[in-house]
This record gives sequence, structure tokens and C-alpha cells, in this order.
Amino acid sequence: MTSAEIPAAYGGPGWRPRPTSLREEMGSIWGTWGVSSEWAPLRAVLLHCPGKEVEGLEDADAALMLGTISPGQMREEHHALQAFYREAGVEMYLVEPEAEAPPNLMFCRDLFFMTPEGAVLARPAGVARAGEERLVQARLAALGVPILLSVHGRGTFEGADALWVDEGTVLLATGLRTNPAGAGQVEGLLREMGVEVAQVDLPYGAMHLLGVLNLAGPDLAFAWPGRVPHRAVEVLRSRGYRVLFLPDEEEARDGMALNFVTLEPYRVLMPAGCPRTRAFYQAAGLTCHELEIGHLRRAAGGMGCLTGILRRG
Repeated sequence: MTSAEIPAAYGGPGWRPRPTSLREEMGSIWGTWGVSSEWAPLRAVLLHCPGKEVEGLEDADAALMLGTISPGQMREEHHALQAFYREAGVEMYLVEPEAEAPPNLMFCRDLFFMTPEGAVLARPAGVARAGEERLVQARLAALGVPILLSVHGRGTFEGADALWVDEGTVLLATGLRTNPAGAGQVEGLLREMGVEVAQVDLPYGAMHLLGVLNLAGPDLAFAWPGRVPHRAVEVLRSRGYRVLFLPDEEEARDGMALNFVTLEPYRVLMPAGCPRTRAFYQAAGLTCHELEIGHLRRAAGGMGCLTGILRRG
């Protein structure tokens, strides 16, 4: 058999090697998804409106709620969040699970971490949230989002423990929700992509990195003093960020004032009912939009945790 007679399937003349990288295939083979900052204009999000899974919870604490919840009022607040994104021109997708959902599925930010090449699928740390990742995985696949890594083995990882500092740097926290095994898997993937990873440790009593630190622009971050990791502040300052510390601990703790969503540089969506923090943000140059989430907040999460980021920029 001559080389000309070898079928393309075996490397003959008709064989055509794939010329493109995965990143180059975003928008053709895959959907137009990707994130490499926390502040570029918000384009597309994944949400889940709390449904039957939050009805009749017998043990609110075991379900990771902060107390008795009102499912109907939670849904009203979530519908207002959806309406805000819709009116802001942000593409909005719902998980719409086919199977019964665990009660915390509404916190989509925790369930994946988006990169320029696709998503890292989380593996939530608590029994109450086990299985949420499978429901989100199905929706991401249906949207054409590449799953680059599914955290596995004994690893745990939740997406709100990772923040893009810039397109070449990620802060990655270990603590209650992300363990060293999970963080190691995520770091390995990001380093393969050429991204530098700075691991930081959260203090006891902190849930996620997003709960103690948030970025509002390419050079402006806000942090919760006494809870934000020291190294995280150092990394941000070394990258040219001003790091400002919230003035009101009660609003940070009870109002989840730091759990905002950056809509574009220096424009944020934040919880209503945090007047001192709002004034502080405005004095720092932010434009603030507010929504009431007092009932959703009783599920132990804020706006940032409710919003899974699919695309920025």
C-alpha cells in the first residue's frame, strides 16, 4: 500500500489536523462564553429561582438557612433580580433542573467558576448541597459551555472561593467550602492555561472569599477588615488595586453589603438596606443600584452568590 492509498482515518493524504485551540473555538463549536475579570461588562448569567425545594424545610439550619424562610417572598425577590438583569441587557439563563433540586441550588455562583476556555465545575463541601453540581453541569452542557474540570476525589471547591484579579491572576481561597485537594486541582488547570494562582486561607467563620472581598473595577477592591486574608490584600495592591475596607460591620454581616455584582467598572448591584456602605461606595466613585433581598438573604447568601457569571466583556 502506498502512502497515497492510506485512508485519511489512518493519517493518509486526506487527514486534516485540527488547527485551532479550544479558546479559538469559543463561539463556533462552543458557545460564546468566558470570563477573565470580575469587573468587565456583565453579559450573561445563570440563575435558579427557588422552587419546591425550599418548601416545608423541617430543619432550616441543616439546610444551611439562617432561620425560617418565606419561599413566596424569596421568589418575589428573585423575580425582581431577573427583571433587573433583563432590563440591563444582560442575557439571563435559568438552570431549570429536571430532577428535584437541593434547597441551595439558587446560589449559582458557588457551582462553577468560569474561565476564558470554559467552566470549572464545583464540588460543594456540605451534604446539604451534594448533587447541585450535576444539575448545573447539565445546563452548562446544554448551553455549549466546555467543562474543563470537574473537581473530583476528596476535593471540594465552590466557585465563590475564586476571583479574577486580572486576566493572568486568580485569587483562590481554602477554608470551609474549598479544601486543599480541590484548590490544588483548580490551580493545576489554571496554571496549564498560563494563569498565576495565589492561594489564600480564609479565617474560621468565613464562608467564601466573595463574602469578604469583591472587585468593582480594574483598580478598586472592597474588603471586610478582620476577615479578608492578608495575602489577598497584598496581591491586589501589587497589581495596582486600591483596597478599601467597609466601614460598617453590621451591614457587612447582616446586610451582606459586600456581596454585590459588578455590572461594569465602577457600577454595581448591591443589597438594599445598607445606607452607610452605599454612601461609602459612592464616595469611592461607584454608581450603586439596589434591590431588596431580605428574604433571599436568610438562605445565607447575597446577590453575588445568586449570580453565576457566564460571560463578561
